[in-house]
Amino acid sequence: MQTDVSDVGADRRLADILARVESSLADDLLPVEIFNDVDVFQAEIERIFARTWVFVAHESEISKPGDFVQRRIGLDPVIVTRDGDGGINVLSNYCRHRGTQVCQTDQGNSRFFKCAYHGWTYANNGELIGTPFMQAAYGTPLDKRQWGLLRAPRVESRSGFIFASLSEDIESLDEFLGGAGWMLDALVGMHPDGMRVAGPPDRYHVKANWKTAAENFSGDTYHVPSLHGSMGEIGLAFGLDAGGEFGRPYEFENGHAFLGIAWTEQDPQLEFWGYPPEIKDSFDLSGFDESQTRVVTHDGPIVGTVFPNLSFFRAAAFDGSGLMSVVTSFRQWQPVGPGELEVWSWQFVWNFQDEDSALQDATIGQLQFGVAGVAEQDDTVAWEGAPKAGASAWARKEQMNFHFQQGNFSAIDQSPDPAWQGPGIRRRTGFGEHNQLHFYRHWLHEMQEQRPLNGPTS
Repeated sequence: MQTDVSDVGADRRLADILARVESSLADDLLPVEIFNDVDVFQAEIERIFARTWVFVAHESEISKPGDFVQRRIGLDPVIVTRDGDGGINVLSNYCRHRGTQVCQTDQGNSRFFKCAYHGWTYANNGELIGTPFMQAAYGTPLDKRQWGLLRAPRVESRSGFIFASLSEDIESLDEFLGGAGWMLDALVGMHPDGMRVAGPPDRYHVKANWKTAAENFSGDTYHVPSLHGSMGEIGLAFGLDAGGEFGRPYEFENGHAFLGIAWTEQDPQLEFWGYPPEIKDSFDLSGFDESQTRVVTHDGPIVGTVFPNLSFFRAAAFDGSGLMSVVTSFRQWQPVGPGELEVWSWQFVWNFQDEDSALQDATIGQLQFGVAGVAEQDDTVAWEGAPKAGASAWARKEQMNFHFQQGNFSAIDQSPDPAWQGPGIRRRTGFGEHNQLHFYRHWLHEMQEQRPLNGPTS
């Protein structure tokens, strides 16, 4: 257990750690202690999750008035609701009276949330609408807006994905996403009806740090042949070593990064990630620009991370019996503690699909990237190493760094593709750890940035 220190001492210690990160990143290295440190973790909650845009729900989860889901922003539980006017609200799940959570259900439909402790009742837009024994207890009604649930001051959507920020002092969601929004539009916008969640998210705890998962999904091709090799042996995946030669990494503003694969350079039949003709023929790219069309047709991303903690996976997947689907999984790496995260994993399907086709895609997606998914088990076991190293007295004494210098001395050209016409930077090889370094450099920028946090409006 870490020794208690004064606020001043903790701030100085954190500043020293961040200074070591800055120095190490200049050499494409990363100190191990950031993966298991109480002060670093607390600063992440305050300086990253409380100050940036964080994904909270997909619109298909709250499609009707009264629908709600319970989610988290950092460590804060929030209720995402659609009120009677169709508006989307992101509300603190702490009663204003004594802090009891007013919503104990993961999802549902309700006009009201009633605190079990003393019965304070709130509308699904956050306003206080009832206090038991009002006349005897308070004499006059309490101000329903002043004593309503705290509301996230910024809530916006992009392509059906709802994001919220606990800080008023932040750029628009579109500005924050930049090229990642362009890529997100392409991923889920190939049909005018879009995509929907196939069901509630899987949720499970892993003894790993949230950053490891986020950087892995930003574009780590290097681990696939080794860590997931057994999937090839049992017929659940093929071409696991293709990511190096055919990888197409993308870096966008604010730490966002994606990894495409040049599918049609391997096999011309792999247009649109290898979707079957009955799905592929339904796509409509008339609203896409030339670069988006090229990407989704030939170089579709297989993974990507929207900073800080929203990632996705899309690729052809197999069930071992001969069935194949192109699966789409969005996942969120919820921070729990310095060395612990909770994985939230949604399977997505196209709204135009028939019931059997959608069920097959969701089921095969679960087989690979659900709570017991074969790929998920490979990843999560490996991710447990970083926080163990971060807690090691030996590693800290030696000021151990992790190695992110892959490709620095390689003859393979890893420079940005001069022919790329889309947003951000694109490279033409999966070798190198540029996307991971891009993620951590933005992480450091946010950790060192001392912007004021404007409190959520009541």
